[in-house]
Amino acid sequence: MALFKTSNPALGQNTFSNLAAQPGSLIDVQDRMTLNGTVNKTGLLLLCSIATAAWTWHMFLPDRDITNVAPLMMLGLIGGFIVAMVTTFKKQWSPVTAPIYALLEGLVLGGLSAMLELRYPGIAIQAVSLTFGTLFVLLIAYRSGWIQVTQKFRLGIIAATGGIFVFYMLEMILGFFGVQFMSVNGNGIIGIGFSLIVVAIAALNLVLDFDFIEQGVQYGAPRYMEWYGAFGIMVTLVWLYLEILRLLSKMRSRN
Repeated sequence: MALFKTSNPALGQNTFSNLAAQPGSLIDVQDRMTLNGTVNKTGLLLLCSIATAAWTWHMFLPDRDITNVAPLMMLGLIGGFIVAMVTTFKKQWSPVTAPIYALLEGLVLGGLSAMLELRYPGIAIQAVSLTFGTLFVLLIAYRSGWIQVTQKFRLGIIAATGGIFVFYMLEMILGFFGVQFMSVNGNGIIGIGFSLIVVAIAALNLVLDFDFIEQGVQYGAPRYMEWYGAFGIMVTLVWLYLEILRLLSKMRSRN
């Protein structure tokens, strides 16, 4: 169903429609996904990621030695990717795998934030504030109807997100051959402009995620999908936070 298209890989097409409670289904009303339940579980996942991020942060700062947290960051990076893939294909495992994903991602975010904080004091709190501020503003805008999720809106964000993904993959592959996109990765006008566009696209993916979860609630998806919906929000928030960190570091390096 085209209704369920989203650019978030964790919340793919037909994720909820294939699991929805149909007439005569064994899924009782009390066992169905709710919006409040998804919000609560999103909060729990955020607490998990904040806990491990704070732990990694404090492990780095005393000696300011990257070797203290490098193994944890690699564990979070590789482990988080594996757990994300497992969660995507085994949605019924999400009550267990979603918190594990959040804990692992916190290891990466905490270590990276601490290193950037050392170079640009105050950048971490700025990135956190902007990420959560964006989340709440877009949630209010979506719930109030200020942002309408039309088919054209969906297709536009999906196309833009796909383009960014292809560019990042191309950049990574060409990097092995010594090809660098200095203007995009630098702190010039082009680099900052590119990061602003990516941050905007990442933020608008949250709107698609809100709409997608709301549709899942309306279709009566099973209750464990609350965890999966929260996992999808976390995937977007992690991407948004990293892009905001990148943007702020470019801007701060100009000073």
